[in-house]
Amino acid sequence: MVELAHDSSNQSIKVTINGDHFTSYLYSDAMEKPVLFPIYSRTQRMMTRGYPMVPIPNERTDHPHHLGLWLNYGDVNGLDFWNNSSAIPPEKKSKYGVIKHASIVAQEERGQQASFKVRKYWNDPSEAHLLQEETTYAFSTIGEVWVIDRTTTLRALVDVGFSDNKEGMLGIRVARLLEFPADKPLTLTDELGRARSNKVVNNDGVMGHYLSSTGEVGGDVWGTRASWMKLYAPIEEGKEAAFVIIDHPENVGYPTYWHARTYGLFAANPLGQKVFSKGKKELNFALNRGEEVTFKYRVLVADGDALDPKQINTIAEDFSK
Repeated sequence: MVELAHDSSNQSIKVTINGDHFTSYLYSDAMEKPVLFPIYSRTQRMMTRGYPMVPIPNERTDHPHHLGLWLNYGDVNGLDFWNNSSAIPPEKKSKYGVIKHASIVAQEERGQQASFKVRKYWNDPSEAHLLQEETTYAFSTIGEVWVIDRTTTLRALVDVGFSDNKEGMLGIRVARLLEFPADKPLTLTDELGRARSNKVVNNDGVMGHYLSSTGEVGGDVWGTRASWMKLYAPIEEGKEAAFVIIDHPENVGYPTYWHARTYGLFAANPLGQKVFSKGKKELNFALNRGEEVTFKYRVLVADGDALDPKQINTIAEDFSK
């Protein structure tokens, strides 16, 4: 049973599956963008990083704008939506865009599935609207795998240019388990959630691996194109915790480029092609006023028997219909 609980006072929608917390849609006025946070697996393993909202001991403290699961972009009419966070000094905020939740358009529970549709606006620093976003978040299960389907339509309210930029587009910041081992000391949170610099390399509990639909593995997946990407960590013999992001054939730039980093950022970026192709390709996507574009993604959250490529391909094929 997939259920939704809207808490207007805390500006959130909680998603549960059979009574267990899956994720929450957070849309606080104080945030620079709405996000899904946290994301839990079927066994109630926290799959996303807690920092900066809920710091967990031994987590990295970089990139405070990497929170949960989100969608935005690094250059929209010259404004940076991707890197905006509470860490940006007020005197520099004029260079950044903000995505604001406007309303819940629809909400539906159908037993083993549930969904809600929200309207948001991509605003410039004067709060003028550049884009109207309508996103449907749908939640379901495939066996033991928990599923998030995100369908986002962006409608231009003025002429809008998405200049080719590596900072985008659908992103997840994952838990420490899913990172790759570091080769140098890091700044990590302590038991009180404070940032503390370490003098030695600390890879406790770090076991991440990448696998793409084209067979690329490890850190080499960054900048490659693939229809899906899996980030996983072994948890015991034959079992693993994993995120899989599946691109949709109707999306611009399919198959997407992957802005998939070893330090915990897992992102699909179909619009920033120049840096990933080493200058061989470039896409400066644009919408005239009144035009719109839709992006569809499926995110698998697994915690149990390993998902093999054949299984993922079957799920991806179903998603593409």
